[in-house]
Amino acid sequence: MNAISTGLLIALTGALAFPAAAQQLSPEEVKQYLSGAGMGYAKAAELNHFPGPMHVLELADKLQLSAEQRTQTERLMQAHKAEARALGEKVVAAEEALAQLFRSGQVRDSELAQAVNEAARLQGAYRLAHLETHRRMRALLSDEQVKRYDTLRGYSAGTPHQHRKH
Repeated sequence: MNAISTGLLIALTGALAFPAAAQQLSPEEVKQYLSGAGMGYAKAAELNHFPGPMHVLELADKLQLSAEQRTQTERLMQAHKAEARALGEKVVAAEEALAQLFRSGQVRDSELAQAVNEAARLQGAYRLAHLETHRRMRALLSDEQVKRYDTLRGYSAGTPHQHRKH
């Protein structure tokens, strides 16, 4: 299956499994959560010399990754994607639960607080998963590779950090 077909399948699956959430979240957001996408959640790491594994793999040759570094980065990426997809599904479900609460027409303050707190907790867990992955990625690279990464991504010293879409 090609990337476009996979993306459409993820978006359709999300819209069918979480129809109201798809109304609360944009179709693109649902697709990104269900695919475990970064969505800018790791900017604090990315912009401060903690590369992400996806971009490290894209730049592997230019960073001169060793075979062992490449293998470890691939493992890190696979584990991260599995975790992020599972959390993304929970985020979408929490948004659906919040929407359902309002659709019921009877929103008690305690239920509202619980639903909002759960959605926020899951958003935090999703972000933490992305940031923790960047932290782990940094430990696999040399200082020189991190400097090279920053330059290749446009974050070199003396230039304002302009984060391209992550």
